Amino acid sequence: MKKRIKMLVDLLMTVCLLMLMAYQVTGETLHEWIGAGMLVMFLLHNLMNRRWYGHLLKGRYTLLRILQTGINIAVLVSMLVLGYSGIVMSRHVFSFLPINGGMALARVLHLAGSYWGFVLMSLHLGFHWGMVVSMFRKVCGESKSVFRIWLLRLIAVLISGYGAICFYQADILSYMLLRVEFAFLDYMKSPAVIFAEYLSMMGFWVFIAYYASKILRELSVSKHKHKEMKK
Repeated sequence: MKKRIKMLVDLLMTVCLLMLMAYQVTGETLHEWIGAGMLVMFLLHNLMNRRWYGHLLKGRYTLLRILQTGINIAVLVSMLVLGYSGIVMSRHVFSFLPINGGMALARVLHLAGSYWGFVLMSLHLGFHWGMVVSMFRKVCGESKSVFRIWLLRLIAVLISGYGAICFYQADILSYMLLRVEFAFLDYMKSPAVIFAEYLSMMGFWVFIAYYASKILRELSVSKHKHKEMKK
């Protein structure tokens, strides 16, 4: 039951993340409410996975674990930054709070934090994508069809490739590095196109993290076997 709740929270967070990036679709008021819900779910996610913090100083740190830990901590920082800046700039959900000043800094933090959070959370999802693949196999059955396997891989490559193009064309790196301090949103695009672009961009970073984790795991196993053979 607890595992299902975790999966539901993670799914809702993923949906909220996509909706938050599509500001021109949701509008200001709904954006704030979704952001507040995202913050609550993120805190719940951390509460349900609190054991992870207790194991930070335990065990051996491989390159994969160092990357995962770094990404997780960076996600935490980005969410705290987004939570703070979102509350300061709020005109609806948290407008009752007596907050004066800090708007200029909050706006810059929110702009950079939004795109950093999007990339970091996508990478975090990618490092855990193996669980999604396993769940998919349980539902659809273990397939030994070479055609089906390569078809799915081709679809993944096409989605991530399109996502890489969208990421470049949207010049998101400039927002992340604060080379541009104002987000330029295209209100002429249809909601379907906007969500498809952000979903593809998410797929691009998921693809990178998923296959990077697979390669690092295989290298770790290979290194371990090599050591065992030397004994």
